[in-house]
Amino acid sequence: MTEQDRRHISQNLLDYIDASPSPWHAVANAAADLDRRGYHRLNEEAVWDLQPGKGYYVVRDDSSLIAFRIGDAPLAEAGFRIVGGHTDSPGFRVKPNAAHAKGPLAALGVEIYGGPILASFADRDLTLAGRVFVRDDSRPAGVRPELVRFERPLVRLPNLAIHMNREVNREGLKFDYQEQLPLFLAALSEELPPEQRFRALLAERAGVAADDLRAWGLAVADTQPGAFWGADDEFIADSQLDNLASCHAALAALPQETADGGVAMAALFDHEEVGSESYKGAAGNFLESVLAGIAAGLGLDAGGYRAALANSWLVSADMAHAYHPSWPRHHDDQHQVRVNGGPVIKINAAQRYATDELGQAFFAGLCEQVGVPWQTYIHRNDLPCGSTIGPMMAARLGLRTVDVGNPMWAMHSLRESAGAFDHGGFIRALEAFYTAGGEGAGLAVLP
Repeated sequence: MTEQDRRHISQNLLDYIDASPSPWHAVANAAADLDRRGYHRLNEEAVWDLQPGKGYYVVRDDSSLIAFRIGDAPLAEAGFRIVGGHTDSPGFRVKPNAAHAKGPLAALGVEIYGGPILASFADRDLTLAGRVFVRDDSRPAGVRPELVRFERPLVRLPNLAIHMNREVNREGLKFDYQEQLPLFLAALSEELPPEQRFRALLAERAGVAADDLRAWGLAVADTQPGAFWGADDEFIADSQLDNLASCHAALAALPQETADGGVAMAALFDHEEVGSESYKGAAGNFLESVLAGIAAGLGLDAGGYRAALANSWLVSADMAHAYHPSWPRHHDDQHQVRVNGGPVIKINAAQRYATDELGQAFFAGLCEQVGVPWQTYIHRNDLPCGSTIGPMMAARLGLRTVDVGNPMWAMHSLRESAGAFDHGGFIRALEAFYTAGGEGAGLAVLP
């Protein structure tokens, strides 16, 4: 891979993340790219008529998406090649009755979503992005969704001066979850109470009347764009690298044209950071429903569908913990994963990751096939290990699964870092996974 190719691919990733400040935006942008690439959108409510060689995608509730291309080989024999990721990231979500007076200021109450590094949100130029529901009597439910995003800094979480918090550098920055996390929005107004002012602001951004707002799902987002850093631009920094980087790679690697093999699929789910137990989460029935729909659409009976699952593979794609030389005691000495060292195969004997010995050998072989270096990761015995969608999907569907991801620093920070060389290599490895060595999408990546 040339320097120009490497930078082009990493810049495309940063552009995708910057255009996707919420799970709803991430899926909308992915769907728009799939449309440009000739994929056809399907509705879950309809019976599918599918054709070999064609590409399709399905969206559930605007923030989970499954895209797939059907290969030429019989599905019962070739099976599914699935890359699974998640569209959500840890942070804050705005409460329903959020706006209130806090001293001389109007503030917004927020809930903690997932496990963010709270201190990384302090003193940053924050904004809001997500989805609102607007009254629409022409719709069956009486409402329609609208994406909203404030491009400019809108809210802030100011720190307390060190003169009043003398131990902050020794004890760390800590917030009371209920009292100290509301975000400052504006100075109090004598004309409009905070709730009315916030609704008016949100309605104006959505282009609707304030009285027509029915509900919202709003994430707190950073306004600083992604960037290259380092003496040779060898690193990248942005919000939501965990896990939009894996989503981007999964979609970019999908075959642009039909190839030998079964069904190549990217399955991207919301709610991973809060356990996946939802209508559109990986622990729900979305993937199972789509797999069954594909089997039915291609004329497989129950026995054929069972055989297809038995011949399938799932790559659970989620970012990995890179070795941090300032905290060496937090890493296993024999598994020091390096940024720009290639994709990471994640292993855990307690099944927090789903990789087994065959999966490890299988993915390592794919990397060797396309000339991409690979690494293995094991968590320290004396630290609790996180998990992914891999184990739950492997158990639910009986899919042979391997957990992989690119190395990164500061996972769950508002500003994460990774290697500028790793993303292109991961796409190449996933192309090999999808196409069994055939030609993949090359440099076709989301804008």
